[in-house]
Amino acid sequence: MTSLDSTRLYSIQTLLLLLAIALLTTPTYAEKNTEEGPKKSTAIELDRIAAVVNGNIITNNELEGQTRTVQQQLRQQKTLIPPLSVLKKQVLEQLIISKLQLQLAEETGIRVSDNQLNQTIGKIAAQNNLSLRRFRQVLEDDGFSFAKFREDVRNEITISRLRQRQIDSRINITQQEVDNFLAGLRTQGITDDEYLLGHILIAVPEAASPDDIKAARAKGEKILNELREGADFKQTAITYSDGQKALEGGDLGWRRVNQLPTLFSGFVTQMSDGDISELIRSPSGFHIVTLFNHRNHEKHVVEQTHARHILIKTNELVDDDAAHSNLLELRQRVLSGDDFAELAQAHSDDKVSAAEGGELGWINPGEMVPAFESEINRLQPGEVSEPFQSPFGWHIAQVLERRNHEDTEEFKRVKAREVLHQQKAEEEYQAWLRRLRDEAYIEIR
Repeated sequence: MTSLDSTRLYSIQTLLLLLAIALLTTPTYAEKNTEEGPKKSTAIELDRIAAVVNGNIITNNELEGQTRTVQQQLRQQKTLIPPLSVLKKQVLEQLIISKLQLQLAEETGIRVSDNQLNQTIGKIAAQNNLSLRRFRQVLEDDGFSFAKFREDVRNEITISRLRQRQIDSRINITQQEVDNFLAGLRTQGITDDEYLLGHILIAVPEAASPDDIKAARAKGEKILNELREGADFKQTAITYSDGQKALEGGDLGWRRVNQLPTLFSGFVTQMSDGDISELIRSPSGFHIVTLFNHRNHEKHVVEQTHARHILIKTNELVDDDAAHSNLLELRQRVLSGDDFAELAQAHSDDKVSAAEGGELGWINPGEMVPAFESEINRLQPGEVSEPFQSPFGWHIAQVLERRNHEDTEEFKRVKAREVLHQQKAEEEYQAWLRRLRDEAYIEIR
């Protein structure tokens, strides 16, 4: 492997904290001395101030570097690139929003330690089947600065934690809301089909004047006409949209109807692939939505494991060696024909399951701690594990049987809660970002 597949890398970063990481080296420039004295270099030009954000600056060097990163991503996506002046304006706006969030994170004491950062980067490298050293070498061979990569990862984790503190942790979803949500879907006959949407936002200020609203509407209508005359939606979004996904061509990703902003969910099911909506008004401004594609969603089926166990806890009298030795003896007794359930009742420190002969019932993926789940996943039905340790103590476990189980209804409730949380959080996040920007001192040079 001589170079990283950038598309694959970006998807991994999405899985790991939705990291939208800019993988571009920051060039360095130096003055060259001659007999005539130092000549002016491009460093003077590139290091000028592009914007001031609450007393902090965004340099032209930052703007140029991030713009090249976005251009590279758009080429990989085979998306037409808008004029450079338009692209720079969009990139600068994203840099401003990021700068504002990083400033607030610093003020509120959010820090990402080097150890936490190294763990995250290590996961990204492992997902690419590379050692950390090899991962760094591949990045640098492809022209990316590892130091810049680390800083971008740190910033994305910081912003993610800020959002968690400021928005996500304050969102509460009740059981009644989940019930109402699912009942509403049934009443409307909404299925679990998924939709791939594109989105363009023409924003208006929080306290917009009638003239502001009129100008935004006129701009939206002009964009809508261009789209209906055949303009490429993604390039148009990159050029004009004020949405957070503008530089991704307005691509909102695959979502079920109930995962979409409530503003859009009412009419998406009536659209065909390629359809473009009318202008949609909201407090944030005017929206245009297109349906790129849609697909059906199948029933949710999981593999469940029926298992039982015996637990020996460590304490002042029973250390790790003693617990391990006791369980080895119990395991040998089971293999010799003693009844597992009777041994669990007599010896297990998990009193709840011990009363049932060590029974844990049918276990869904993710229900048990990783150390326990990984052990029972290795067992065949009827097999008894070697002693192993978990945060609760030492165990031996036996898998009785496995089955495929449709848990669509339980799964729907879990997903409904996630969707409601996402909807509330996304709407509040956009409003919060708008307030953060409106209240900031921003000077574009």
